[in-house]
Amino acid sequence: MIKTHNVSDNYKIIWDIVREIPKGRVATYGEIARVSGLLNQARLIGYALHNLPPKSKIPWHRVINSQGKISFPKNTSVYRQQRRLLEKEGIVFTKDKVDLGKYGWLRDGYMKR
Repeated sequence: MIKTHNVSDNYKIIWDIVREIPKGRVATYGEIARVSGLLNQARLIGYALHNLPPKSKIPWHRVINSQGKISFPKNTSVYRQQRRLLEKEGIVFTKDKVDLGKYGWLRDGYMKR
């Protein structure tokens, strides 16, 4: 578990789950919320990832939206960074989308490892 000060327990739970996403796989904000026990709180997942501790090793880049897309605006440096990190892990984009059936970690209610 990450040792931090003044971080909600929900953030710690979210970070622990995101840490489990294997290289070459992605999960959606909603899937992480469901597995975290935070049903219908996908936005909270984004807040938790935005508030990662400095120099965190948590693979934030493996979390994308339910459409299989990166949520950052396309022409931003953070969008390019996330896409580059995913492509480096072998994830292929088709028309700016990831095939969740192929690369999704949490499909059909179980974790693919």
